[in-house]
Amino acid sequence: MKQPEVSVILATYNRCEVLRGALESLMNQERGADYEIILVDNNSTDETRSMVDAMRKKSGYENLSYCFEAAQGVAYARNKGISQARGSIIAFTDDDIRPSPNWVLSISEGFKKFPEADCIGGKVLPAAGTKFPEWLTKQHWAPLALLDLGDRPMQLDVYTGAGLVAANLAVRASVFADVGLFIPQFQRVKNSIGSLEDHEFQLRLRAADKRLMYLPDVVTYAHVLEERLSKSYHRRWHFGHGHFYALMRDGQFELSRFRLFDVPGHLYRRAYSNALRWLSGKLDFEQELEIQFFWGFFRQRFADRRAPLRQGESISNKGSYAPH
Repeated sequence: MKQPEVSVILATYNRCEVLRGALESLMNQERGADYEIILVDNNSTDETRSMVDAMRKKSGYENLSYCFEAAQGVAYARNKGISQARGSIIAFTDDDIRPSPNWVLSISEGFKKFPEADCIGGKVLPAAGTKFPEWLTKQHWAPLALLDLGDRPMQLDVYTGAGLVAANLAVRASVFADVGLFIPQFQRVKNSIGSLEDHEFQLRLRAADKRLMYLPDVVTYAHVLEERLSKSYHRRWHFGHGHFYALMRDGQFELSRFRLFDVPGHLYRRAYSNALRWLSGKLDFEQELEIQFFWGFFRQRFADRRAPLRQGESISNKGSYAPH
């Protein structure tokens, strides 16, 4: 088989009902860039294996491969895919995503247009027909893994602003030798939510002076599950996000002179302000979500005090992680 330019890695767990559409979208890409698709089955118990085997028997599906990862979690699955990849560019997407017909080609052309870029990504838009409740605006897109930073290319600084979404992310393969792989400690496992494995990876890229680019022409579409359109889901996501932020110990986020129970002072100040709003009956939903984040962060740090992590662990020394 011809050496591919782009290796597309798609990790899946028990979602064969939506996976087929993702694979068909990937198989029907515009020509112009040679690519392979690596489907990583992360312990699925549904019909995923048999469905993929049937697809691979079809004419024209020779660039679709299947591999199994027994260690549960999206970081393990993506790392398995990386170990199998042959392309000089490695792209990631998810089983509930439909890439645009020129997605692979736009990734290839994006790296050629911006040769200084080490990592690129673009828009993750809701699929046509998605009906959002009135309260769910773009301000609440993070728990849905949606992204739209506008229509102009831009270099991103994840220390001070937005990052990319792993459902639409491409990295030069050589970068992993410099910064390491995805770290399982911060990963999504099965149906857990609020994880940070992709953001933490981008923080390591930034720390290593790698360049991240947002390219608006690199587009995917997300099938937004109905359960994610509820306020209860968003509360759970922000609680989980706080939990993972506490685990990550991002030095930039935690800059604060005052700490109590190893929680930085700026989080207490926001929590105090929101508590006053709650007592006065003026707490809006965004502030309620901040409380959920604080509670998830606080609970994890309080648990850490009872079972301390290694002292000095931070983003700066995560890049040495090796494949399991």
